[in-house]
Amino acid sequence: MSDTTAGLLQTGLLLLALAVAYRPLGDHIAGVYSSERHLKGELVLYRLFRVNPESSQRWSTYALSVLAFSLVSVVFLYLLQRLQPLLPWDLGRGSVDPGTAFNTAVSFVTNTNWQSYVPEAVMGHGVQMFGLTVQNFLSGAVGLAVAVALVRGFTRAKTDRLGNFWVDLTRGTVRILLPLAFVFAIVLIALGVVQSLSAGIAVTNPDGSSSTLALAPAASQEAIKELGTNGGGIFNANSAHPFENPNSWSNLVEVFLLLVIPVAMPRAFGKLVGSHKQGYVLLSVMGALWAAMLAVSWLGETHPNGPAALLAGSAMEGKEQRFGLSLSSLFATSTTGTSTGAVNAMHDSFTGLGGGVPLVHMLFGEVSPGGVGTGLYGILVMAIIAMFLAGLMVGRTPEFLGKKLGRREVTCAAVAMLAMPAVVLLGTGAALVVPGTTDAMTNSGPHGLSEVLYAYASTGNNNGSAFGGLTVTGDWFQSSLGVAMLLGRFVPILAVLCLAGSLAAQPKVPVTAGTLPTTGPLFGSLLAGTVVLVAALTFVPALALGPIAEALA
Repeated sequence: MSDTTAGLLQTGLLLLALAVAYRPLGDHIAGVYSSERHLKGELVLYRLFRVNPESSQRWSTYALSVLAFSLVSVVFLYLLQRLQPLLPWDLGRGSVDPGTAFNTAVSFVTNTNWQSYVPEAVMGHGVQMFGLTVQNFLSGAVGLAVAVALVRGFTRAKTDRLGNFWVDLTRGTVRILLPLAFVFAIVLIALGVVQSLSAGIAVTNPDGSSSTLALAPAASQEAIKELGTNGGGIFNANSAHPFENPNSWSNLVEVFLLLVIPVAMPRAFGKLVGSHKQGYVLLSVMGALWAAMLAVSWLGETHPNGPAALLAGSAMEGKEQRFGLSLSSLFATSTTGTSTGAVNAMHDSFTGLGGGVPLVHMLFGEVSPGGVGTGLYGILVMAIIAMFLAGLMVGRTPEFLGKKLGRREVTCAAVAMLAMPAVVLLGTGAALVVPGTTDAMTNSGPHGLSEVLYAYASTGNNNGSAFGGLTVTGDWFQSSLGVAMLLGRFVPILAVLCLAGSLAAQPKVPVTAGTLPTTGPLFGSLLAGTVVLVAALTFVPALALGPIAEALA
């Protein structure tokens, strides 16, 4: 079977699996956050942490809860790494150095999972299980909670209450992420993913020498790593490692996991706002952008333009033979279209055009389909911007889902939209003038610029994938990339929650003859065009100096 045929078959199976899961999972997510019933286990947690599950919070209180929880999580995870020798299953590995511990704590709490260390050499199983895996669940649940709070802003009227963050956090973890991760961890074990508390296994090399292969509880972390759009691998090679992703079937399952919740969120949105057509429009825009990026990546990888690839007959450098060009493109497109950041091939080794796709896909704002929760509230922000632009063209106050979009709402949406570009471009510009950056870059010229731009695009978008070729273990990169993760995560969240509070306080406005319909192809085209236009106006100059120049060379 040819590489192209295998890729088409796996893509077809993936789309079929997502279509099957779309309705039941979306309805389940909507039911989780609209139910008035509390599970017994949840009530125990509420009593333990002194939470009144019947109370509802203003947007400002909801936002403070998000920030307080995240701050405590960063401190806890930082201390866990610094005190690693005191933990069980530390495997004799010492305390993680302060810079790496700070960067990693911020990374996993912000759902970025950027890793500037070799996991199997630095982290013991204790930190992996009690710290990193726990944050894989909780950071994903925070994204779900913020998305649901924004949806409540559209569905509620004349109120200053958005729900209870602690209840939303608990439900997202207990009712959505934990059950799915448990089931798919077993599936991954059955497919050959390693699950072991041993430090490693001794093997004899062909020359008679011996070495040790690192082992880890990989399957349990792999499931939530993909499902929560986290992406941090328990091995340094991430999903290119045969212990994390041994074959094409495990590859299919992992791509499915990283897409399934973001794809189901439009269904949940449509059910919560009382119009499934609204969800279908959002899904169609997400799907169209994802498919376009996949096609470009596939084309770029199967038609290489570099001299080495032309001589070899293909661009297989940095890719696994068991996945080939097509499945590497599928994984790269999906992991950067969401905020996952896992990789089954090294993006630094992609062709100029193929390597530009993961970068551009992140610079869209990761709304195709985006991360767990973040994809939904990201594309809703873009929908508000699109309606604002439409209002300017016709001279009418824009409306969306029965709510007027005035100065406060558009300002909040603009802040949420512009936070990421500001972080990416300012961070890249600052890094390029720091004297040590040239020493940290493996390549010069356009490819070197792409490496630096990719690092800040990945952290500013809370993606976590690495282009490779850039050494980020120095103090500047550890600190600046950590700040990029914090700003890229929490500035949009604060703006989105402020937007939700403003929308919830409004009354519903009736639909009139002048109201722009938001359930048809016209609005879908407007929304997709807005996503592309914002990214183009913001990033084309930087891209022209990096991947575009390399692709045209």
